[in-house]
Amino acid sequence: MPAVTPDPEPVPRSSWARRAAALEDSVHRTRERRGRKRGLVPIVLPYSGYGGPGFVRVLCRVLLVKPGFDLRKPAKAIRGWRSFTSIAIGGAEVVVRVDGQEFTVYADRGGVVDVDVAVELEPGLRTIELQVEDTPPVEAPVYVVQPDARVGLLSDIDDTVMVTALPRPFLAAWNTFVLNEHARQPVPGMAVLYERIVRENPSCPVVYLSTGAWNVAPTLDRFLSRHLYPDGTLLLTDWGPTHDRLFRSGRDHKRESLERLAREFPTIRWILVGDDGQHDEELYRDFIAAHPQNVRAVAIRELSPGEAVLAGGRRHVDDAERPATDAPWVSAPDGAGLAVELGEAGVLAPEDTPRPE
Repeated sequence: MPAVTPDPEPVPRSSWARRAAALEDSVHRTRERRGRKRGLVPIVLPYSGYGGPGFVRVLCRVLLVKPGFDLRKPAKAIRGWRSFTSIAIGGAEVVVRVDGQEFTVYADRGGVVDVDVAVELEPGLRTIELQVEDTPPVEAPVYVVQPDARVGLLSDIDDTVMVTALPRPFLAAWNTFVLNEHARQPVPGMAVLYERIVRENPSCPVVYLSTGAWNVAPTLDRFLSRHLYPDGTLLLTDWGPTHDRLFRSGRDHKRESLERLAREFPTIRWILVGDDGQHDEELYRDFIAAHPQNVRAVAIRELSPGEAVLAGGRRHVDDAERPATDAPWVSAPDGAGLAVELGEAGVLAPEDTPRPE
């Protein structure tokens, strides 16, 4: 049974970063030890993965929970702070079963498994099996991208599909740690826009890229499902200390994720959707400059005046700053406006065009 481990995390370069990382690891070990003494049991929390020729990207998180915890029956209303009180099992050994093959993979310090396993699966929506220790296995969906796929959808989440006020420190803390998940508001028209993109491109992979922590992945999954967004893979990050800083860089996470997708799917041209309240425009500009062949269009949601004030203003990329490319660059305040702009740019078919069977 081959073993697959995540890329090793760099050793902290500075003394304060080493101390912060060591303190975090000590806290995790203490919480895990006490949790097991209280009778808590390990589970695998599965996330949607994706695959391509010769590989599948496995995404999940290993936690300690009360016996009898049912993944199929999530709480009807969950406060954000509860997502951050779960006990993760760093370094947990997880068995992955894919198409009759078994792989042993290992979680990182935060209990997150994010590894590729070498396996060839038929394109389409597939299911893999995950198991930790002697607990019952759980299933995780994996979308294996069609070889003939030429268009993909990559979307930011915060203030693009869901109004969370992430750039505003105090409101972000309120939304993340206190607010009931049902109180979060979708951006008007974005789900309809995404459904139209997927409908017109039936083999289109969908990726939701956010600087949010893996702790909130179940909350985001339920939000996207409840508001009828297309199924897709969440790519989140961890807020813990790294080799050179107390908190991971959200911009680096997004940049590295974009670069990885370009390597894994060199023939796909992505429709990149973001907003003008963070750094999406700059990231997309740089990605176009490096990979012009991998971008179909850029669609930027314009924040309202009130949102822009709270976010500290807008960060527009001027026409002169954009790299020379054939990919249209459009903006509008909501999904309906972006659909119109993308239609006029030829990215979406006219509304009276027959739908593909």
